[in-house]
Amino acid sequence: MTHELNGVATLTHLGVIRVQGEDAARFLQGQLTQDFMLLGDGQARLAAFCSPKGRMQASFVGLRRGPDEVLLVCSLDILAPVLKRLSMFVLRAKAKLTDATADFTLHGLAGTSCPAIGTQAPWERADDGAASLVALYPAAGQARALWIAPVGHPAPPGPALGLDGWLWGEVMSGIATITAPIVDAFVPQMLNYESVGGVNFRKGCYPGQEVVARSQFRGTLKRRAFVVHAGSVLATGQEVFHESDDTQPCGTVAQAARSPLGGFDAIVSMQLSAASGGRLWAGDAGNTLALQPLPYLLAEDV
Repeated sequence: MTHELNGVATLTHLGVIRVQGEDAARFLQGQLTQDFMLLGDGQARLAAFCSPKGRMQASFVGLRRGPDEVLLVCSLDILAPVLKRLSMFVLRAKAKLTDATADFTLHGLAGTSCPAIGTQAPWERADDGAASLVALYPAAGQARALWIAPVGHPAPPGPALGLDGWLWGEVMSGIATITAPIVDAFVPQMLNYESVGGVNFRKGCYPGQEVVARSQFRGTLKRRAFVVHAGSVLATGQEVFHESDDTQPCGTVAQAARSPLGGFDAIVSMQLSAASGGRLWAGDAGNTLALQPLPYLLAEDV
């Protein structure tokens, strides 16, 4: 049994932070895990905002809209506190951060609805007038893209795809978005961000950089993100257990969605030892998790 991920979804769960001013890119360079000084018009960036301890406070898809303006797309449920915290670090930089969610419309395109960008590498960008399309990692064998345009711009053509279907595709892409239940839970590598273009280890300093770099280069990382399937409900933030110890969690559900094929699929960040074999479950001990193949290679396997 298969399900085709196809159509256009309205992404009401996402919001937009506008960073405007001649120091916009330079400011973000000092705050996020990605290189925004080299961000070109045909590119976007996956990036994380971390605490000084290297724990992810937010994740973004960032893109330029003009020489002095960068847009950061993030989960709407964390936008306000993240905007407040980022703004604290502006100091003398010529950059202003605002909530621009009301100024833009966001859509997710999947399958035949994103032919213009379906052959491009993830995080590459193509513009269609005032609209920008960012190529995402594929899911369920289908190309996907993020579409962002000013309010009032005609919506992209294509059959309607429900938000639940889009969120399932997000899970199946293997790339988790930081939402309120998992703020401060993971360093970027625990969600495989270094393997999917979310961390640049050659750029300058940012909060938590030492912890992130140490995890990468000193072999201290003991957790990774995996895609799993379960027969019953899975929820973001839920603890995961392994048969070797049913009292101490071995992982956390980072993102979950109802599968159109039945049951639930999720991205779980868990101990590498737990993923090597043995029964896993979340919530009820009968809700067994079955590991699924990751849809991309980890950096260490490339």
